[in-house]
Amino acid sequence: MALPSSCRIHPTALISPEAQLGENVEVGANAIIDGAVTLGDNCVIRAGAYLFGPLTMGEANVVHTGAILGERPQHLKYNGEPTTLEIGDRNVFREHVTAHRGTTLSMKTVIGNDNFFMVNSHIAHDCVVGNRCTLANGALLAGHVVLGDNVILSGNSAVHQFVRVGRLALIAGCSATQKDVPPFVIQIGLDNVGGINIVGMKRAGMSRDQLNAVRAAYRMLFREGLVLPAAMAKMERDLGQIDVIQEMLAFLRGCAKGINFHRTRMHESEAA
Repeated sequence: MALPSSCRIHPTALISPEAQLGENVEVGANAIIDGAVTLGDNCVIRAGAYLFGPLTMGEANVVHTGAILGERPQHLKYNGEPTTLEIGDRNVFREHVTAHRGTTLSMKTVIGNDNFFMVNSHIAHDCVVGNRCTLANGALLAGHVVLGDNVILSGNSAVHQFVRVGRLALIAGCSATQKDVPPFVIQIGLDNVGGINIVGMKRAGMSRDQLNAVRAAYRMLFREGLVLPAAMAKMERDLGQIDVIQEMLAFLRGCAKGINFHRTRMHESEAA
């Protein structure tokens, strides 16, 4: 293993001969890079982090103390295949984050760019995480979860296996969902819908027309007592010319697990 001269490796770090490190990589004290791990330029691996291969990581990622990336999946049917974890650029993994690789050779865990994983958050096997997502302390993704871009999981929240969470959706603190969460929707408690993520949508630069369209779509889905196919037909008829509504409809058409229809009044003002 030949390391670039620009790398800064603490003498107590353990690095596998199979590892490949880019330029300006920093590896702290007692960090372990085990197996076929590829790190892009400018990555920082803090003291005591543990990276298992097969694992590929893009540029400028920061892995903090105690984080474990690429370990075997927690799945009883895993048979030791060399499955992978693929990570993009500029992600931050804070202390004791865990991200597991896929379960079979045809599956992998994929994490995009610019995500922030706070202390003790967990990304299980075969998950797909988009870009610019935030998982707060203790947030948990079960296996095969798919997160769209700009999703926020608040502290100690959980997403059930095979669930999808749409772009700019938000899971409130200590909440959990067993069904898909459409784009822009706030999930509260256990399987309760609480409104729409107005703050997140404004920060993402959505126009007033887009915000008003999502408000109207929310009313059709969750306030008018329509079954899902009827609500979708009304959304298509009344709002289908608007891009964010087409995004919601495309998501809803793929909801194999369905969506939650229980509502709480906690955030009803945001959905008005």
